[in-house]
Amino acid sequence: MDAPEPQPLPTEVLVRVKAIGLNPLEPRLRAGEFPLFGQPPFILGWDISGVVEGLPQTWRFRPGDEVFGMPLFPRAANAYAEIVAAPALHLARKPASLSHVEASALPVVGLTAWQGLVDLGGVTEGDRVLVHGGGGGIGHVAIQIAKSLGAHVIATASGSKREFVEGFGADEVVDYTAVDFTEAVSDIDVVLDTVGGDTAERSLKVLRPGGHLVTAVAEEDTELAARFEAAGVRFSGIAVDPDPVALRRLVELVEQGKLRVHVQETFPFERIADAHRLIESGHLQGKLVLTV
Repeated sequence: MDAPEPQPLPTEVLVRVKAIGLNPLEPRLRAGEFPLFGQPPFILGWDISGVVEGLPQTWRFRPGDEVFGMPLFPRAANAYAEIVAAPALHLARKPASLSHVEASALPVVGLTAWQGLVDLGGVTEGDRVLVHGGGGGIGHVAIQIAKSLGAHVIATASGSKREFVEGFGADEVVDYTAVDFTEAVSDIDVVLDTVGGDTAERSLKVLRPGGHLVTAVAEEDTELAARFEAAGVRFSGIAVDPDPVALRRLVELVEQGKLRVHVQETFPFERIADAHRLIESGHLQGKLVLTV
């Protein structure tokens, strides 16, 4: 679909997009599962990495700066495009150690993990953290963030992903296809649920008194939240937002060598349908990225 070049508002910049990170929400929006954007046609996407173009109407960036971020989420950012207009506050300078492909894969999963573990979970040194879906996009980043905070990290993943998950620093890996995690894990301070299904409910069994479940997939389950509160543990749902402070903290971790993002596969823009089909198949390792 051809569209006119966006016109940036004051405090926004034009970004010449080099790479676009893909997320599981986007095929579901395309399929009409959520009425977030109303009726099609609409342009999907949030995760971008690229180069500031033109004369920005903001002091934050200059033309030629390499930037990345997750602008406007959950409002439409129209990121599946060659040029995106984005609030400067929702972007950060791309770390030199990351390619545009890697940088585009980080914002949604990195901010979700940071806000879940730090802002909501309050993870501190010595905590026992359980990350469900340790081999996924959010999961493999969450492991690294929790380790950077000094936590002991346990991750659930299929046996085929054990080596992958251990490579990101997990202290223990529970193969959920062979072992019931509720029998293998106990005394957990913070659980981060990125899986869904009955995972959040079953996690109640492994939390210590006063522990905390943070879920990115069952955030609107008020009945489940009530059961957790009645059991003396906390329940929080995470709905990610483009927090510039957290984005800069992710940059710091990257620059310190404590955080990296895994891109399973890249696709040229014209193969976006193939990329969506792969996302819909499930069981990815890390992220998929479109190159422009």
